[in-house]
Amino acid sequence: MSARPVVLVTGSATGVGRATAVRFAREGFNVVVNYSRSEAEARETCNLVAAAGGESQLFACDVSNTPAVEQMLAEIDARWGKLDVLVNNAGTTFPVPHANLDEMTEDKWDRILNVNVKAPFFVTRAAVPLLRKGANAAVVNVSSVAGLAGMGSSIAYCASKGALNTMTKSLARVLAPEIRVNAVCPGPIDTRWLRTWMNEEQIQAFVADYPIPRCATPDDIADTIYYLARGTSLTTGQLLVVDGGRVM
Repeated sequence: MSARPVVLVTGSATGVGRATAVRFAREGFNVVVNYSRSEAEARETCNLVAAAGGESQLFACDVSNTPAVEQMLAEIDARWGKLDVLVNNAGTTFPVPHANLDEMTEDKWDRILNVNVKAPFFVTRAAVPLLRKGANAAVVNVSSVAGLAGMGSSIAYCASKGALNTMTKSLARVLAPEIRVNAVCPGPIDTRWLRTWMNEEQIQAFVADYPIPRCATPDDIADTIYYLARGTSLTTGQLLVVDGGRVM
């Protein structure tokens, strides 16, 4: 069993997932880096983890594929013998204007729900036996203010994050007291993904009336994830909003 704590961060090739992997490595963790398609970026995350002082284990696994998830956790068990923190960060969406009901197709619904709702459940379920072997075990779900306010990239995305918020509370009840479960709910995050469908002028206009008028950075969200995992011992079932005051 690893003497160092171990964290699994799903979807950690880029963005918030990468920032989270590196933050945990700096805090003394070994890191399981998961990705579905971005192999080159995921390997770079592993390099950054090593530079921060951590060992890494790399897995290509679509978290909506439950047998692949169970195999990933079995291999984590074989290498580390435990898991101290799980960060369910992997997510997806399709930018569809809410009024365009016809464009929100069943295929898009299914993909969003599979990745954003079902996957965090089945990854958590597979991780529970290993988390029970860890110390001060915690699960942190990366949700969104879209799940609170109903405003976001698509109706299905908002609905999926609302479901994830509720599931966070349900899991917090059933996994207590050994495992705490919380969620971070970011507003817009300045990532490569955001900039594929909004330019700088649109981003600035979007956040202009926030009390703190800027997007979050991946590091902002990684800080919050680390806090929920290690900065508190009595917090569970909570949805921590990090959005510059947008929805207060």
